Amino acid sequence: MDELPKGTIELIGLALSEDLGPGDVTSAATVPDDADASARILLKEPGVVFGLEVVREVFRQVGVDRVEPEVTEGVWIEEVPGEVAVITGPARAVLAGERVALNFLGHLSGIATLAARFVRELEGTGTRVLDTRKTTPGMRLLEKAAVAAGGGENHRTGLFDAVLAKENHIALAGGIAATVAACRAEAPDLPIEVEAETVQQVGEAIEAGVDRILLDNMDLEGLGESVALRDRAGGPDPTLEASGGITLENARAIAGTGVDFISVGALTHSAPNLDFSLLVEVDRG
Repeated sequence: MDELPKGTIELIGLALSEDLGPGDVTSAATVPDDADASARILLKEPGVVFGLEVVREVFRQVGVDRVEPEVTEGVWIEEVPGEVAVITGPARAVLAGERVALNFLGHLSGIATLAARFVRELEGTGTRVLDTRKTTPGMRLLEKAAVAAGGGENHRTGLFDAVLAKENHIALAGGIAATVAACRAEAPDLPIEVEAETVQQVGEAIEAGVDRILLDNMDLEGLGESVALRDRAGGPDPTLEASGGITLENARAIAGTGVDFISVGALTHSAPNLDFSLLVEVDRG
């Protein structure tokens, strides 16, 4: 990550305020005010590290300016425990930033790691894994960056940068054809995707000329029929995206139907934290 997404600095400030309040009473009682410390962040389980720029900003905001990464982000690391970064500065400040830094790092690295696991599972199929809008409020851009770091691809950022007409939109607009016509009139320059729950709806969407079809909670038979219908219509457009109930255990079978994408909400809403620890050495002079 070359630079922090918009809003991240404020988000980090909020997280630190939440944790520190008026001050760290334990460190004030136990750590000399003039003590310096060197700390190492250790990765304790295999995975993909992501979020070191966030870690750097956390420590900058508490008064620690020296954070030296020891690994490359976005690369699977198998050998553990392994040193991820070295932090040097006032001991109280290092401890003040510890938990917030590890919370961000563990969460974002967990997302990157789960994305990487899906990418590995789909290797050789031609199907790509997408994230969704099922993100932590305020953290969407960071979480989507973590998905990309793990080798996944980003779906639309929000409601503003692509059209995705779902069941409720279609019902309110009066059907798929009417929905697509209305969306093209409103946003002629944006790609249009519609949700389909049946193969019949897939046919309607193809006829309406959409760019992508979201195949919602279809079984393998329905997915295969949808791919065949698209291909008979002249493929490869529209692209087909399978969504709903996708796990590491069934992802490859779903990809085997020939869909172009699978979208996985769990990448951001259910990724397990990657385990890190921070070990401090105090320099008492």
